Amino acid sequence: MLYVVTGPPAAGKSSWIQAHATARDIVIDLDLITRALSGPGAPAWNQDPLQLRVAHRARYAAMDEAFALRDKVDVYLIHTMPSAKALAKYKRLGARIVAVDPGREVVMQRIEAMRDPDMQRVATRWYRQRPTLSRAAMPQTSRPW
Repeated sequence: MLYVVTGPPAAGKSSWIQAHATARDIVIDLDLITRALSGPGAPAWNQDPLQLRVAHRARYAAMDEAFALRDKVDVYLIHTMPSAKALAKYKRLGARIVAVDPGREVVMQRIEAMRDPDMQRVATRWYRQRPTLSRAAMPQTSRPW
């Protein structure tokens, strides 16, 4: 099964996966990939453009391989703001879309406390686009975090 976990930055997407995935499952999380590809001392929420560029390429390669294995193992993909094209692909693959959203106020507080301030722009854009995304392809919503 493919689970596509979406939501604004600092919503708890990784925590949702930690609560649901097993050690055998495949988890594709851009933050974790970036951290794995960054040198010692890089910040936990690394937004360095060059490192992100490499991490994105690694993420796409991991997605291609993992999607082929989704009938053998559960695959969890974090995709903050999937495009209509990506949502259509995930739908064709039989994905379950899970939106994790503890609410705008909580998200903005978490970003202020733990993340790069630029993530507030991403969160604002996510909330602006949320109605479109939920009508299109986000029937599964989670608010536990």
